[in-house]
Amino acid sequence: MITVVVLAASAHDNAAGIALLDKVAPDTGTVQKALVDQGFKTAAIDHGQKVGIDVEVVERNPATTGFVPQPKRWVVEQVNGIMMLHRRLVQDYEHRPASAESRVYWAISDRMARMLTATSTPTWRGA
Repeated sequence: MITVVVLAASAHDNAAGIALLDKVAPDTGTVQKALVDQGFKTAAIDHGQKVGIDVEVVERNPATTGFVPQPKRWVVEQVNGIMMLHRRLVQDYEHRPASAESRVYWAISDRMARMLTATSTPTWRGA
């Protein structure tokens, strides 16, 4: 995970995309492309060009019906599912975006440490 942006649920996808691109662009020169869903409009795509990141909208195939994982985007959903194993992220316990952001970094750091040490993740759901 490169960076985290926490915004209100009422924020539009473009606002989130622009904030994310602004955090990613100065921190790393290796990000060249961002894949986004169809909720992103031209504002985020235009902003990506300004900061040097190609923003590509992953279109859903209109011929398919039901749930069909989109190429490469399923990784984001997998990470979200893994983070839900951390109790503080299941509900919105935090009152400040900075606190929520720190909890996401904590959860991902825990996941990475467990992957590196080959240990399993204890879950609060089994208790």
